[in-house]
Order: sequence, then C-alpha cells, then structure tokens
Amino acid sequence: MKIKITGLVVGAVAVLAANAASAGTLENVKQKGFLQCGSNTSLAGFGLPDAQGNWTGLDVDYCRAIAAAIFGDGTKVKFTPLAAKDRFTALQSGEVDVLVRNTTWTISRDTTNGATFQAVNYYDGQGFIVRKSLNVKSALELNGATICVQQGTTTELNLTDYFRANKITYKPVVFAGSDETTKAYDSGRCDAFTTDASGLFAERLKMSKPEDNVVLPEIISKEPLGPAVRQGDEKWTKIVMWTHYAMLTAEELGVTKANVDEMLKSTNPDVKRLLGTEGKFGEGLGLTNDWAYKIIKAVGNYGEAFERNVGQGSQLKIARGINALWSKGGLQYAPPIR
Repeated sequence: MKIKITGLVVGAVAVLAANAASAGTLENVKQKGFLQCGSNTSLAGFGLPDAQGNWTGLDVDYCRAIAAAIFGDGTKVKFTPLAAKDRFTALQSGEVDVLVRNTTWTISRDTTNGATFQAVNYYDGQGFIVRKSLNVKSALELNGATICVQQGTTTELNLTDYFRANKITYKPVVFAGSDETTKAYDSGRCDAFTTDASGLFAERLKMSKPEDNVVLPEIISKEPLGPAVRQGDEKWTKIVMWTHYAMLTAEELGVTKANVDEMLKSTNPDVKRLLGTEGKFGEGLGLTNDWAYKIIKAVGNYGEAFERNVGQGSQLKIARGINALWSKGGLQYAPPIR
C-alpha cells in the first residue's frame, strides 16, 4: 500500500509539472518570481557552484541575463544541476524553464527531444586529452587505447564515428557524470579522455597534475552549444534567443556593463533601439522596452561574459577564435534590433 501511495504522489507531481510546462513559460516564471535554469553540475567556465553555493560561468551568466530581462534583476534565478542523461527530461517535465548547460544543438535534439534551440552561445568541437608521458601527438595514434567518455552525450557518438571512419579501434570506459569521467582518467583508468575542447581545458584544472596533461590538436566534430527551451512556446523561445542577440549587439556597439548608463544618452539609433530609448521592441517580447539595458546592466555584453568566464580573464584562457564577432572573423552574429 505504501508503495502505491508513493507512486500516486510521484505521478501527481509529474502531472503538475507537465501542466506547468504546457502553460506560457514567461507567465509561469513571473508568477513564481524567479527563473529555474538547468545547469551543468561542475564545469569550470560554464556552470560551477563554489563552496557557498554561488554559481559562476558563461551559461550561468546567460541564465542571469534572461532573469534580468524579465525582472530587471539577474539574481532572480535558481539553478538545477543536471547530469547529461537527465537534462532533456528535466526540460520536458517543466522542472526547469530553460536548459543552459553546454548542450550541443543537433537535428535529433531539435525534433525528437521536445526541445527547441535558437541560438549558439559557444561554438565548440570535440577533442582529446592525454598524459604527456604517453608521447602521443595525434588522436590517430590512439589505436587500441582505452578512452574515458561521458554517457548520454553526443561525445559518445562522435567518438564511435571518428574511430570507425579512421579504421582504428578503442575501448570505451563510460561514466554517467563529468566528475566521474575526469577522476577515472586522472586515476589512470584510461589512456585518454574525450569531451568538448572547452570542457577539456576546464576538466584539466581538476586533475592532480594539470601540467602533465596535453590537449591533442584534432577537433573531430562540430559542437554548437546553446540554450534550449520546450517546444511549443514561441514567446519564451524568442525571449531566450533575443537575450543572446542583445548581448552580441551590445558588444558590437561598444555598450558595456560599466558604460551602459552613460550610453542611455547616446544619439546613435542602433544604441537607442538596443537600450529602449527609441522604439517599443521589448513589448513584442512581452517585456519592458528597456529589457536589453537590464541584461547589460546585470551581466554585461557577450565579450565581457566570455572573457571573465572562459577567456583571458579566467583560469581557462581560451582564445575567442570562432566565437569572435562576425566583424572580427568569428561566427557570432546578431540580427538587427529595429
């Protein structure tokens, strides 16, 4: 009898979550007074809580930016740490309002997982890390190697494709979480460890002797990482998408967290439209017209978020590369606000 009651309670919770998910997400978020953001469990540079429970990272800043656009306060967000295998279930059920968890945009995830992707906040690619003592200079030298990989990720599939395409063999050693995968590699259970290149730089920081490990040059896949929302809520999709574009536009126009108040006086039409001193572009999103001002005031522009979390101002020190603005040779490009 006790088991049946528990099952009924769990079932009722699932129904309530599904009902919440089917309603307008923006209205639900406003009603509860905060944004519930699905985050990584412990990936430096993207989503990582400190000992006091304070979250930092590029993805974390995106969650705060969305909250700022809605509430004018980037602190009105709660984070749900999600393992890779659980992230889409949490999104579909309504447990989280948005998934911003270094998640790769693929056709299957965009069509069969109940998720919608609309923007890429980090262009990445899968790589490998090995111990320097192995004297391996290329992933093609890993024939017969044991390779640590996280379960339920595109990483696992890409690994199979790469070795099959190059007619070499390997032995996968699979783990549910990123921490487990990193620890297993660091303890010597695997010859190599594979994940997104940005993740390799982050996970190397956790190893007992980071300097003894080297990231190999090969990038074996395209990994466009970005926020995902539930399908069927167009208004919410556009808010998340245009949050990213507002941060890019701010960088293009030289609007920063430090100067955004001064830029309210700008006579530049593009700046005026961005900051809401001209036009009513926020209304079309269901927000106030100063929605982008609130984002920049809370987290800054895209370049600022990149540099402090994964760029030269961080421990990772990753170059902008293809994540530079389109005007500087990169892929980051925003449609106009007009």
